[in-house]
Amino acid sequence: MSSSTSRILASLNSLSEWVEMQKRAIEIFKNLEKQLINADRLTLVLMTRQAFQHMIKTLKAFDQWLTDPFILNYITKDMLIDVWETTFKLLNELLELDIRHTQAVKKAAEKMIKEGRLPPILSIRRSSEEESERRAFFPL
Repeated sequence: MSSSTSRILASLNSLSEWVEMQKRAIEIFKNLEKQLINADRLTLVLMTRQAFQHMIKTLKAFDQWLTDPFILNYITKDMLIDVWETTFKLLNELLELDIRHTQAVKKAAEKMIKEGRLPPILSIRRSSEEESERRAFFPL
């Protein structure tokens, strides 16, 4: 067997490993989804961030594929159409989610400000900013 054939077979084996890892990820996230009903806010944040991180990893891998001549050699036009159509749906859902939640956060923040209810973290940050300003004018 030639060395180029060996490299191709090794690459194909890594693709099988990737698929198995993605299948395990599906099961892990399905199990996390079942825990949603009992999750507190921190758990929801952590679950969502874990999902984001996995999506970013997967998107980076897809992006790398689209720059890899070896992979592109085997991707058909139908496969590219499938990737585009799915990507377009995901993109639109993500943008709609972003718009919906950005507007909701803005509205909630404005309401809290009008009611005089600022999150405690803001008063801590403000105090440290004031201290920094004071030090700038009155260095030790």
